[in-house]
Amino acid sequence: MKQPKPRRRGAMVIAGGAVLAAAALTVPPPAAAAQKSPQQAPQKAPQWRSCGDTEHPTLQCAMLEVPLDHARPDGRTVKIAVNRLPATAPKDKRQGPILLNPGGPGISGLWMATWIPDQLPPDVAAAYDWVGFDLRGSQHSEPHMSCDPHYFDGPRPDFQPSQGTTRTWLKKAAGYVAKCTAKYSWLLPHLATVDHVRDMESIRRALGADKISFFGWSYGTTLGSTYAQLYPRHVRRLVLDSIVGPSVSWYDHNIRQDLQHEKRFTAFTEWVAKADDVYHLGTDPDEIADKWYAMRADLREHPVGRIGPDEFDDTQVAGGYNALRWPRLATVLSAYTNSRDTAPLVTAYERYAAPDPSDDSFDLYNAVMCADSKWPRSFRYWREDQAEVNEKAPFYTYNNMWFNAGCLFWPVKAGHRTKITGKDLPPALLFQATDDPATPYEGGLEMARALPSARLVVERGGGSHAITFAGNKCLDDLLIDYLRTGKVPADRGLVDRTCAKNPDPTPIWVAPAPATALRTPATAVPRQFTT
Repeated sequence: MKQPKPRRRGAMVIAGGAVLAAAALTVPPPAAAAQKSPQQAPQKAPQWRSCGDTEHPTLQCAMLEVPLDHARPDGRTVKIAVNRLPATAPKDKRQGPILLNPGGPGISGLWMATWIPDQLPPDVAAAYDWVGFDLRGSQHSEPHMSCDPHYFDGPRPDFQPSQGTTRTWLKKAAGYVAKCTAKYSWLLPHLATVDHVRDMESIRRALGADKISFFGWSYGTTLGSTYAQLYPRHVRRLVLDSIVGPSVSWYDHNIRQDLQHEKRFTAFTEWVAKADDVYHLGTDPDEIADKWYAMRADLREHPVGRIGPDEFDDTQVAGGYNALRWPRLATVLSAYTNSRDTAPLVTAYERYAAPDPSDDSFDLYNAVMCADSKWPRSFRYWREDQAEVNEKAPFYTYNNMWFNAGCLFWPVKAGHRTKITGKDLPPALLFQATDDPATPYEGGLEMARALPSARLVVERGGGSHAITFAGNKCLDDLLIDYLRTGKVPADRGLVDRTCAKNPDPTPIWVAPAPATALRTPATAVPRQFTT
């Protein structure tokens, strides 16, 4: 994967003060980025209370106070929202706490403390204290970052620079960063991955556990592997599912995503082409793709409420995360193309892509992504490099570019990702799908090379994201066995075990959902993990 190469200066100049405001408040990289563990002050025990969950009455909630800067343990503090479902097994059968993270970064992890054990055999569920938490600065933690709740309101300017929206998007991104800086300049230098990992160590200490286990999807694999690197002697079991490469920059990781999302969009059109009797879009995948792009262009001229071309992109991208969404997305394209029926589009957008006023995970996403690794700071570089990528991957490149454009202006100087070596780490279990677009396959292979004690399980041909507890018995049986006994597959080289993928979904026509069914309760599984 290519690395950003130096090019001549000369980024596009934008009128207005937003860029100047962000630039003027630039601060040094986070002090916590040092690999040496900072001095630790005594950790206060959390004050557990009932969460009031009638389905899980033993679920406990707490706010854990941790240092803003772990290098200054006696300074300012922030609070981390934590919950736990205590173990119920006899004491000699208990396995200790297991911390859970669904990725993002910034998605709430509190729902996992009850949802994950509900997927497991009773003896495994009873053996652990299941611990969910929200990363500092996000969701139910304090403070809860909220830079611009209306940043994603639609219809937005077209992502495609050919539509003359480049200046608009640059000004929009710079204005967003200026708002974040104005509100949270004191917090932003302390939101890199290593800061969250120090918080995880604070949770371990607060629980009074000598060792903890960890289970994480997506960005959660970065959290888990970084914790394992900094605190290997405190790791009991480690499960990483849908893996971010341990050394790739976030900029280059996005390019990997662009290329793989293009392949998943092609897989979608090929699937639709085999179901002409259901969707009546033809039998040629290229013609189906042309119809998709024609619908996108039509939405530019004639938005459907708040759904323009960008919002249509976001809706379709959801199909890359989970192929079970393909029937609904094919219905969207068919209904619009053949009869100008927009009801399926509205339902799919609300279900998969509409901004959720209660979810500010984008703010923490930026804070982590922009501070964890270096980004090109010249827009001229971005413009030229992304144009090259777009030649190969037009489906997602500019969507992804503008989603991350805040890193052009982020006020915290980026540090470096923690080098992962796996020294002193007990056996770990890795899961990776070969065609995952969000965390491409290279990342799983790279993590397997970096962790000598780990075993890599590959879902061959699988194209979904977060593949455990998604109905693949081969994967889930290996995970359950590991959680129960610590057993991992035999070492057979880089890939230690292969599982067949789940079958592609059956083509069906998906009727629009009633308006009352478009949103799930805040305590339910986030829509990133639903169909």
